[in-house]
Amino acid sequence: MSSAVPLNLGIAQSTTSAQDYDGEKRILLAEPRGYCAGVDRAVETVEQALDQHGAPVYVRKEIVHNRHVVDTLAERGAVFVDETDEVPEGALLVFSAHGVSPAVHEAAAERNLRTIDATCPLVTKVHQEAKRFARDDFDILLIGHEGHEEVEGTAGEAPDHVQLVDGPDSVDAVTVRDESKVIWLSQTTLSVDETMATVARLREKFPTLQDPPSDDICYATQNRQVAVKAMAPECDLVIVVGSTNSSNSVRLVEVALAAGARASYLVDYAREIDVAWLDGVRTVGITSGASVPEILVRGVIDLLAEHGFGKVQSVTTANETLVFALPRELRHAAPTS
Repeated sequence: MSSAVPLNLGIAQSTTSAQDYDGEKRILLAEPRGYCAGVDRAVETVEQALDQHGAPVYVRKEIVHNRHVVDTLAERGAVFVDETDEVPEGALLVFSAHGVSPAVHEAAAERNLRTIDATCPLVTKVHQEAKRFARDDFDILLIGHEGHEEVEGTAGEAPDHVQLVDGPDSVDAVTVRDESKVIWLSQTTLSVDETMATVARLREKFPTLQDPPSDDICYATQNRQVAVKAMAPECDLVIVVGSTNSSNSVRLVEVALAAGARASYLVDYAREIDVAWLDGVRTVGITSGASVPEILVRGVIDLLAEHGFGKVQSVTTANETLVFALPRELRHAAPTS
């Protein structure tokens, strides 16, 4: 089984609750934050593939949506490509955590590529739901963002049955064949609140709309949003560490603002923080997207400490212990720790 990166990482000096506030400059640190089980599995998949097979290991798209992770793996010999036709015939190709459509699997097979599928098991669950309801001839309304890799992969499982619904404003354009056979599914990394707003609009139009068999928005996405909601009302500023192409990271900025933070910004690295953001600020909240390694959060904490934010208080709303096994192609030689 994959060795998981600890998901409930605190700061050593954090021993008090957010309510014990004496007015000095402070950081509220959201827990959980950072790596989820699916990201941990995907990153370790590429690392193990490099260890076991040597460089180069090709990866379709970014293995996860984080600039630092991608750059670090590229330094080790991972080669990131957009499509399978960029990979030499017979080479080793890893599919990213976001999943791919059957057409991509077929294209890889035509080039005799050896493949390892690092799709997050929670994304795979949504793929299986799409296939199941397509077999039952449902119209599937997939709530998600147009162009996102996960949406393309899920829709590709049943292209004749899936319609993309990109937010509440797109509901008016949706048409179905039989209103008694309509179900909604969702991209796993969306805002819970926005998704339910979209569902509510869909249900107004299609009163017999069915819900998915289980929640599609992943546990980690929900947990990170809940933690931000808990601390945002006390924050003058919330800094979200994550990349701009990371859907769940972008959503955290939106959630922070909606929950009461006066300001919120997304940064990849501490060096991207504009110190002008700190003018008049007493409380800074920090969180990170599900594809962000903890070292990047530590960099933000260190920078803020240089500007007087030396007090760090944890805001913990959940403990995460889930770990996913590596893809079977890598398990035989993976470390047992």
